[in-house]
Amino acid sequence: MRKAAEFALDNNEVGNAAEFIRQCLRTFNPQRNTAKTTLIALEAIESLIAHKRGTGKLWVSVQKLFGRTTIELSAPGNEYHLLDNIKSAELQAEEVGKEARDDLRFIMLRSIAGDLKYRHKDGYNFIRLTLYKYRRLFLYKTLVAFFSSIGIALLLSAFAPESFNQGLNDYVLSPVKTIYLNTLRLIIAPVVFFSIVTCVGGFSNLRELGRIGSKTILMYVLTTIVAVLIGIGAFYLFEPGAALPAQEIAAAASTAPTADLSVMEILIGMAPSNFISPFLNDNMPQLIFLALLCGIATGLIGKYSAVLISLFDAFNELFMKIAAIIIRFMPIAIFCSMASMVLSTGGKTILSILGMTATFIFGLSCMMVFYMILMIVVGRLDPRRLFQKYAPTMMQIFSIGSSNAAIPFNMDVCQKKLGISSKICSLSIPLGSTINMHGTCIMLSVFSLTLAKIYGAPVSTSHLVTLAVLIVLLSMGAPGIPGAMVICLSVLLEQLHVPTEAVGLVMGIGPLVGMFLCMSNCLGDVVVSAIIAKKAGEMDMSIYNHKDR
Repeated sequence: MRKAAEFALDNNEVGNAAEFIRQCLRTFNPQRNTAKTTLIALEAIESLIAHKRGTGKLWVSVQKLFGRTTIELSAPGNEYHLLDNIKSAELQAEEVGKEARDDLRFIMLRSIAGDLKYRHKDGYNFIRLTLYKYRRLFLYKTLVAFFSSIGIALLLSAFAPESFNQGLNDYVLSPVKTIYLNTLRLIIAPVVFFSIVTCVGGFSNLRELGRIGSKTILMYVLTTIVAVLIGIGAFYLFEPGAALPAQEIAAAASTAPTADLSVMEILIGMAPSNFISPFLNDNMPQLIFLALLCGIATGLIGKYSAVLISLFDAFNELFMKIAAIIIRFMPIAIFCSMASMVLSTGGKTILSILGMTATFIFGLSCMMVFYMILMIVVGRLDPRRLFQKYAPTMMQIFSIGSSNAAIPFNMDVCQKKLGISSKICSLSIPLGSTINMHGTCIMLSVFSLTLAKIYGAPVSTSHLVTLAVLIVLLSMGAPGIPGAMVICLSVLLEQLHVPTEAVGLVMGIGPLVGMFLCMSNCLGDVVVSAIIAKKAGEMDMSIYNHKDR
């Protein structure tokens, strides 16, 4: 489905072009609020007109294909910087430097558009705005695959001959699962490396954010560490997960290394002796160390920084796209993985997964209690007011399942219901959607340790230290794509000497867990924003204390 139109390259035609886009969006996506998308498209059109060359035409195309809606704009003109001309997410200038405003503005734009691209070629400017697809569709597909695989496998176990089940598992289910997991492992190293390099390199100018920015980042880092400790503590409190049969543990142990290093050896081993070995050996501590080093250096080399950031961003986009293609086939992998598990082990492992999920939710509850204590002790705020006013928004965000997409909702509730100044929340909310992943930390802690227990992998003190450090770093550079949990979890399982196939046990509940993660992460963003605003005198307490009816 596609509609296209031409307009005169003149300010008098801006309204007509915007109305054309709005009508197309209403036709293609009747259930979406198109106002913000139309506003960005409107400002993009104005930027094309402002940099026009000659008297050519403005070409506008709106296309929907496979559930994805794309707006394409083009016009003859001189090359320019798009972000300087998009003001929808403009930030306060008092505390934020220009380059940092561009970084944060870009995050805001990405909360509305799944993809915003600009290029200049042959005297023409091109802008492409790709909207997010229907967010719950992937959730529904994976849940159907998850529950149908369990039901079918239980029926086969009860009524089909043992030889048939064994053949089905050996020649269909296990091969498909193995192929998928091998393909997933293929992109783990580049996805993690380029995600972290792009994140660190793109925010190398955060030193310009000043006093408020540094306090915000520090609080996000400290609460992230607390989240990891809560996740580890929740696991050891309940110890969910029942070990697999002895023969499967022995098979898993035969395919995984069994090194047990001291903390000092781990710290020394984080520095690779060459650039290639971390990629070849899937050594994640070394890979993250290398990514941090490259990201920091990229922002400090002067005139070449922009070139390298663009290059790293291009590689990041490439491997993200590859990962997104692989993730699309996850429902098939979930079906095969869960069916194989039930046919091989029965319902015992399903109970382990349920216990692991319950432990994870308990950890999230403990994190909410910590937020309340933090507000009382540090912010001198009544947490009941925040939770009462934020509860409806939390339900909205739960259904969205994306921290980036939740930015406009969080910004709105912070300013209108909590009295937080735009100067604070326009910095802390977009920044938090990138580096503040408290729920993700708890999930990675609980799930990795539970899978290690299920597969009989011993976890020493040095393993726990390495795990905690990796979780903090991975959470801040986690790929912003559906299914990123599987990628991050695979990284941690490698370090705990658990076979990568273990992620097959949790792929089915990944999208549902992701909704809880998003809700917890966004709550943390709002709590930190409220505390920073209160300490900086940037909160209207009359709005915060006002009781909503």
